[in-house]
Amino acid sequence: MNKDKINNLKGKGKGFFAEFKAFILKGNVMDMAIGVIIGTAFAGIVTALTTDIINPLINGIGGAEVGGELKIYGGQVIKYGDFITAIINFLIMAFVLFILLKIVNKIMAIGKKKEEEQKAAEKAADIVLLEEIRDLLKKNNK
Repeated sequence: MNKDKINNLKGKGKGFFAEFKAFILKGNVMDMAIGVIIGTAFAGIVTALTTDIINPLINGIGGAEVGGELKIYGGQVIKYGDFITAIINFLIMAFVLFILLKIVNKIMAIGKKKEEEQKAAEKAADIVLLEEIRDLLKKNNK
């Protein structure tokens, strides 16, 4: 390889890593990482809620064992209770995320409404100014 090709490769590598660094340090990626960490912690809370509170209530009320197993051939078991617990966890997580999303959307709508009102007020002032300019131009053209 000649020196020009090596220099071209060095420049491309720096650009690639600089671009990668910029991507990693963007707010969106950091927000996403924080969201994943918080989501994982929240999943632990929901699992504990389901396992330690909801499942015992179901067991006590209906007499059904949510943590049950079904033995099949060869000593294998189907843990249908774990599957039901996973479904309950999913439904709780989906419900909580739905509520949070509705709250965030309402907050965003309030902020947008204020911005729209401010823009409308600014627009009204601009229209008044333009009308005054139009009237002055008409007056000067006569």
